[in-house]
Amino acid sequence: MFLSGRQTEILEIAKAEGRVLVEELASRFSVTPQTIRKDLNDLCDGRVLSRVHGGAIFPGGTENVKYEARRSIAASEKQAIGRAAASMIPNNSSLFINIGTTTEAVGEALLGHHELMVITNNINVANKLRIFPSIEVVISGGVVRGSDGGIVGEAAVDFIKQFKVDYAVIGASAIDADGALLDFDFREVKVAQAIIANARHVILVADSTKFERTAPVRIGHLSQVHTFVTDECMIESVRSIAAEHDVRLVETSRRQT
Repeated sequence: MFLSGRQTEILEIAKAEGRVLVEELASRFSVTPQTIRKDLNDLCDGRVLSRVHGGAIFPGGTENVKYEARRSIAASEKQAIGRAAASMIPNNSSLFINIGTTTEAVGEALLGHHELMVITNNINVANKLRIFPSIEVVISGGVVRGSDGGIVGEAAVDFIKQFKVDYAVIGASAIDADGALLDFDFREVKVAQAIIANARHVILVADSTKFERTAPVRIGHLSQVHTFVTDECMIESVRSIAAEHDVRLVETSRRQT
């Protein structure tokens, strides 16, 4: 397809950040929102972007969006998810926290807790929690991924298997309509699978943009978790799977009963 200069730049922004929003693009290019919507429709018709509410995403299914860009996607939603998940974890408990910007939001929300033992393969989580004397931080060994500070590989898997904890906080890069939890790095997936297998209560944290994405490696299935915290679950099949398997669904954008 032929792309105008503005459309080419929009595509590059989407590749770098994973998502573009109509209002932000209109301001950036000093054009009307209607003009941007037409650009996005053209790009989506050409199957280079996928339309979502308020904008579009780059639908690449084999390579993750860069870490700093992921942190900015749905940032306020991730903070709300982090607070909701942290409120479910009592003082005097042990937990895993794995790699991800949403799991990091949970870590930040745990700073007011006491007498926690946190085992993590996420350097960013360890660095934030280590200065609080009421939280004991245990970090796994393994290969450190330079892109995001995640620790992956067989050494990390073996390390995780030494523990049996009260809670696990896990993320996913994508969630399919059939309930599959997906990620990009098979080494990270192996660690996540070990975390799921060695926790008494598994909390999945993922914002609603994860329903709009895809990834090539299977972590597991929604039925394997006990609680799913998101801002909004718009996929009816996912709601049905949660109900069928007694997975507690918590949506931070809705008032919980």
